[in-house]
Amino acid sequence: MTIKRAFLLVALLSFSFSAFCQQSAAYTHELVDFNRALELYNNEQYLAAQTLFDKVKDENHDEKIKGDAAYYIANAAVRLNQPGADKLMEDFVTRYPTSTKTNSAYLDVADYYFQTGKYPLARRWYDKVDEKAMSRKDKERYYFNNGYAYFKSNQLEQAQDYFNRVRDSQEYGAQAKYYLGYIAYEGDDYEEANEYFEEVKENDRYSEDLSYFQADMNFKLGNFEKAIEQAESQMNKSNAQEKSQLNKIIGESYFNLQQYDKAIPYLKEYKGMRGKWNNTDYYQLGYAYYKQGAYEEAIAEFNKIIDGKNAIAQNAYYHLAQAYLESDQKQQALNAFKNASEMEFDAKIQEDALLNYAKLSYEIGNSFESPSQVLINYLNKYPNTANKAEMETLLIDSFITSKNYEEAMRLLENNKNFSDKAAYQKVAYYYGLGLFEAGDYYEAIKNFDKALKQNVDATINAKATFWKAESEYNVNRIDDAINGYREFKNLSSARSMEEYADLDYNIGYAYFKKNDYTQAVNYFKSYSSSSNAEGAKKNDALLRLGDTYYVTSQYWPAMEAYQNAINNGVSNADYAAFQKAISYGFVNRNDTKIEDLNSFMGKYPRSPYRDDAMFELGNTYVAANNTAQAIQSYNRLIRDVPESALVPKAMLRQGLIYYNQNEGNKALERLRKVVSDYPNTPEAKQAVSTARNVYVDLGRTDEYASWVRNIDFVEVSDADLDNTTYEAAENQYQANNTQKAIANFESYIRSFPNGIHSINANFYLAQLYYRDGKVDKSIPNFRYVTSKPRNEFTEQALARLAQIYLEKKNYAEALPLLQKLETEADNPQNIVFAQSNLMKSYYETGNFAQANAYAEKVLNNSASEEAAKTDARIMVARAAIKSGNDNKARSAYKEVQKKATGELAAEALYYDAFFKNKDRNFEASNAAVQILAKDYSGYKIWGAKGLVLMAKNFYGLKDAYQANYILENVIKNFPQFPEVVSEAKAELARIKTQEAKTNSSVETNN
Repeated sequence: MTIKRAFLLVALLSFSFSAFCQQSAAYTHELVDFNRALELYNNEQYLAAQTLFDKVKDENHDEKIKGDAAYYIANAAVRLNQPGADKLMEDFVTRYPTSTKTNSAYLDVADYYFQTGKYPLARRWYDKVDEKAMSRKDKERYYFNNGYAYFKSNQLEQAQDYFNRVRDSQEYGAQAKYYLGYIAYEGDDYEEANEYFEEVKENDRYSEDLSYFQADMNFKLGNFEKAIEQAESQMNKSNAQEKSQLNKIIGESYFNLQQYDKAIPYLKEYKGMRGKWNNTDYYQLGYAYYKQGAYEEAIAEFNKIIDGKNAIAQNAYYHLAQAYLESDQKQQALNAFKNASEMEFDAKIQEDALLNYAKLSYEIGNSFESPSQVLINYLNKYPNTANKAEMETLLIDSFITSKNYEEAMRLLENNKNFSDKAAYQKVAYYYGLGLFEAGDYYEAIKNFDKALKQNVDATINAKATFWKAESEYNVNRIDDAINGYREFKNLSSARSMEEYADLDYNIGYAYFKKNDYTQAVNYFKSYSSSSNAEGAKKNDALLRLGDTYYVTSQYWPAMEAYQNAINNGVSNADYAAFQKAISYGFVNRNDTKIEDLNSFMGKYPRSPYRDDAMFELGNTYVAANNTAQAIQSYNRLIRDVPESALVPKAMLRQGLIYYNQNEGNKALERLRKVVSDYPNTPEAKQAVSTARNVYVDLGRTDEYASWVRNIDFVEVSDADLDNTTYEAAENQYQANNTQKAIANFESYIRSFPNGIHSINANFYLAQLYYRDGKVDKSIPNFRYVTSKPRNEFTEQALARLAQIYLEKKNYAEALPLLQKLETEADNPQNIVFAQSNLMKSYYETGNFAQANAYAEKVLNNSASEEAAKTDARIMVARAAIKSGNDNKARSAYKEVQKKATGELAAEALYYDAFFKNKDRNFEASNAAVQILAKDYSGYKIWGAKGLVLMAKNFYGLKDAYQANYILENVIKNFPQFPEVVSEAKAELARIKTQEAKTNSSVETNN
């Protein structure tokens, strides 16, 4: 180098150093601040660092320093989770695109979010990183972190792609293989998973988890012994949750190896997923118990399986049913077999379940469907079964034992695959008998005829003959009834039957009803003197014997029969005593008649015949020309029994006595009172006619004319026409020419709406309409009769009209009629009719206090028959239920249960079960429901209500399966009873909500 060039270089260096030194004062100061800020940042004092970087950025003009400061400001914002941190980083990249820290910025932010567990944010920033600009080390971290972020987001396919890139990495390879193994495990690719796990099993970090996974994989691959070995080796190293899963693996492995005794303790230790078992868990433990013969324990697990709709559930329900059978819980077994038989996953289980369901239905009854239908369903579904003969035998018997004869007849008549004449004859007979007891006599006759056509069983043939005759008697086909009774009497098989004992009594009544009194006398006499006659029927036969002698004018034999009835302790001795007293008058023993009538009134002061006795006594005194005593007897009747239909007759008789004694004014007073108080009655018409004669005799014809013009029912000029028209109608009525009689009575009422015979005409016309089935048309005519003052037809018209309204359930119209009938009736049975139907009407209209009051009246009325008393007891019970008086309802239903039959017995039995449920006596309640199902299956409403009760009982006994299944079947099978279905739905929702707390398989609507 020359001196010149050396000098130049020194000069240049001197100049540069001089210039640099001039700038470095400020630059060095700013670099100190930058370094201080960076130190704070590296010490994680991000807020202080951020503040200082802000200052450096504002005070420095060097773009590189400003860019670096902006980078750290944004990075600190990210770490401080400040609002707008992402935007600061975006602004840095936009403002300093050539900064060497751009890629580092993306990677650094992504890594930060990754380290803080914010994987979706991390992935968003990793997506911005330029992979090509990274170092190998950064790339590996980038691949692993990205893969893990995808893994944590359950995007396993993307995760697998990134993990595969680093599976050979020294730093990340073991972790990547672990997660690749886990992804394969979750995808059920156990071979690949096992390969990865084998590669990392020596790594302490993963060894514990791998033992669980490998145990589970071996279980799933069917390597149960290996699974048990690995799970047991892991047990002591695991936490509580892991132990639960390991117990499940070991328990299920033993289960699959059919080592049920070893499986049980491990299956029991399983805690479930999130604290809940599912149906499969309960099935495995239940089946393990079942195979060990521990049936109660098996039931306790199986019956937690509800809502099952798969092959496991079918298998569980079938074995649950078997366990119930082994424990002698037949009702529960029936339900479980039914459930299993309705599933089609396993055909063999389905067939055997249906077979057992059918057999149990026959044995213990079935509230869901008739046992007969279940048996037929089985035979139809499996026509070639080896059990065919046995099931057909059960089917025949089920028709009889189920007592559901209506459905049995329908099944027999509509099923072409089954025809057994003996079974058909029996069912037809019993169905007819049930219809007879229900009062449906025409349908009863049809079924008795069906039984008679088969003529297979002589006993059934004879009984059908008798009860057909009884039915014909009740529909007034008297000649047919008599022929039937006689045919029965001539059958050799009839003599040993209970029906034969009272046969002469029945035939006597048929002749009596036919007015053939000569024949009636013979049969009543034969019956009353026979050894079979006893009790109420013998008394009644003696009374009817007396009546038949009486109407045929054989008064001495009549009196003897009436006296025999009294001596025999007949309940209505007052009737016999009255008839006997009357009979003395026909044999010219008026003194004895008077003596007996006076004795009658003293002995029977409350008899419904007391007004008849007073009236007859008055008549007898008249015949004996003792008019003073006659007047006194009539006065007694008028005073003591003012509502009697005989009062106007007595007044009329008094008027005639006074007229015949020339006491005209007294006669007119009596006669005019009859007309004013009892218009339109025959007595009123006769009173007008007699008064006319009195007025004529007294010479007061003007007074008569003035009086008679104000009487609206008298049409003096048309009297002859009135009588003639009425007589024509009455003749047709007495000759049983119904249609002609109707036409003539209609004509009479149109012509003489207030005629002399208007009450009679309206009553007879109403009766004819009613008999002819024109019930609605009869109502106005019956109403006319009941609207008039007490007359001879008042009682019958009230009873009939009330009955019509009762049949229409028109209680508002029926109630006042029944009230009037109760107070005015002479016939004790009409009083009972009124009281019992007042009881029912008040109940139906919600007046339970009155319903209860009338029930007590019926029970305390000695004339009430047992059927009426049973109705009264049930009404007391129902009213008590409605008013919430449980104690009274309990005792009332107990009384009903003693004697009730049919639907009333079903109702009483239901409430027996109901109160036992309230007492939490669930097993006894279920026993009552089972009787209800077996003996009263025809009464569907009580069967349905009983099933809901049974479901509540089972849930009380901790049998959720039974409760659930029964309620679901009620909802499905009884849509005709919406209130019952509604209760079943509410109870089912309650049970499922409760069970869902421990069983993850249970679905609720919540």
